[in-house]
Amino acid sequence: MAETRMTLAEIAQMANVSLATVSKVLNGRTGVSEARRDQILGLLDDHGYRRRGTGGRHRAGLIDIVLRGIDTLWATQILVGAQEEASRAGVGLVVTPTHGRMLGNRHWITSLAQRHSDGLVLVVSRLQIGVDQELGKLGIPYVFVDPIGVPDQDVPVIGATNFQGGVEATEHLIGLGHRRIGIVTGDRGLACSQERLDGYVDALQRAGIPADEELIQFGNFQVEGGYAGASRLLGLSRPPTAIFAGSDQQAYGVYQAIKAAGLSVPGDVSVVGFDDVPLCSWVSPQLTTVRQPLTEMASEATRILVEMAYRGIEPPHKKIELATHLVIRESTAPAR
Repeated sequence: MAETRMTLAEIAQMANVSLATVSKVLNGRTGVSEARRDQILGLLDDHGYRRRGTGGRHRAGLIDIVLRGIDTLWATQILVGAQEEASRAGVGLVVTPTHGRMLGNRHWITSLAQRHSDGLVLVVSRLQIGVDQELGKLGIPYVFVDPIGVPDQDVPVIGATNFQGGVEATEHLIGLGHRRIGIVTGDRGLACSQERLDGYVDALQRAGIPADEELIQFGNFQVEGGYAGASRLLGLSRPPTAIFAGSDQQAYGVYQAIKAAGLSVPGDVSVVGFDDVPLCSWVSPQLTTVRQPLTEMASEATRILVEMAYRGIEPPHKKIELATHLVIRESTAPAR
C-alpha cells in the first residue's frame, strides 16, 4: 500500500478515465469493461481504498434517511414507508433532519463513518460539492427521493408523476368552469415544484387559457408559504376563483388566507392541494388534492438502497416515477 492516500480524481487521471468511472468501480457498479475495471481495482487497492462486496468494510446493518425535518405529516408518511421496508430487510434506520441545510460538512461525514452506515436515502436534499467522492471512499451508496436540482445520472432517483398531477389538478378546476386559476407552488429550486407548475401551465394552454404570470406564486411547501402566496393572489385587482397549492400544508395556509379575506372555500374560492396527507380529511371543508404515494416512494427508495448496499444489485432504471391521482373532496365547486 502506498504511504500517502491519493484522491479519487488523481486515480481517475492515472487510469485515464472519468471520476464517474472510478466511482462505479469503487462502488461495485456495472457499466465498465473488465479490463478497465481490473486496472482501476489495482490502483484502488494500491492506495488503500475499499469497495463494496470485497469484505473489506464492516456492515453495521444501519441505513440513514436524511430529510429536511420530521415535524410534518408529509415527513411522517415518508418515515413510515422507509421504516416498514427497513424492518422487512432486517436493518436499522437512522433519521437525520437537515432543517434546510446543505449536506456534506465534515462532522456529518465523520458521523457516517463512525457508525458505519451502509447507505443513505436522501429526501429533497442537496449535497455539497465533493460529497459524492467522500461517500465513494466510504463505499456508501445513496438514493434520492424528490431531489433538489438534477442529481448525477448514475444515482437512483425516486419521484412521482408531478407534471401529470399538476395537469389533473388544473384540468379539474377548468372542468368546473374556472378560468382565473392561481397557483402557489413550492421552492424554486425543487424539481417537483417546477414539474407541478409545468403541468398547471400545460393544462391551461391546452384549454386555450393564457398562463398569467401574476397568478403564479412560489412558496415553501409550508403553511406560511401557502398563506403568503394566497394573500398576494387574493389582493390582485382580479383575484382568482380557484387556487392550486403545491402541497397540502400550503393548501391549509391558502384556507387561512381565504378566511382572513372574508371569503369562503369553496363558495368564493376553490382549492386543490397536493400529497393527500391525513390533514386533507381533517380540515373543513375536506381538501380535494392530488395523491402523491409518499409512503410507497420511501419504501421503494429503501428497497433499492438495500439491494445496492447488501447485495450489490443496481436498479435497472435510475429514475422511477410512481403515479399520482386526483382525489376529489369538498374544497372545489363550480365557478360562479
